[in-house]
Amino acid sequence: MTRKSELSTAQLTVLGLLDESPRHGFAIAKLLSPDGDVGRVWSLRPALVYRALGVVTERGLAAVAQAEDSAIGPQRTVYAITPEGRGRLWRWLVNPVEHIRDVRGELLLKLALLHRSGEDPRPLLRAQQAAFAPLAAAITERAAAPEDRFDRVLAVWRAESADATMRFLAALLAERGG
Repeated sequence: MTRKSELSTAQLTVLGLLDESPRHGFAIAKLLSPDGDVGRVWSLRPALVYRALGVVTERGLAAVAQAEDSAIGPQRTVYAITPEGRGRLWRWLVNPVEHIRDVRGELLLKLALLHRSGEDPRPLLRAQQAAFAPLAAAITERAAAPEDRFDRVLAVWRAESADATMRFLAALLAERGG
């Protein structure tokens, strides 16, 4: 759970999609469905999309832009990101994730949102490499230490994951010219 001043990944993701263009909750939920453009990386159930929309609106990070008629139901409320919301979003987008285990979810989500926005991901990728380099080295060192059987299995898993993550970051940077 997040502290009151922090935003959850769901709330930040909703802001990221609102930063692209004003949208109603149904459109955001569709993008975040498991087969949606963003949902294939990080999905969110519709009820949680609407909850996140409520929170970011309550905090002044998004605002109602207009009501839109719907051919299949009641009017839909269209939301837009506010300048404060955009600032919070972009502070999050450009900061590396803390743990290697967060690469599959949060880092890929940030890269997807950066891609959708047309922004260069290299600053984030470089910052992520720098943040993970000492962590990866420490994990690899611990994997070489003699431990009981399962601790050894876990240490080797973490070392291989750290190495794969560092190769992944290097490959993405190499594709984009560093």
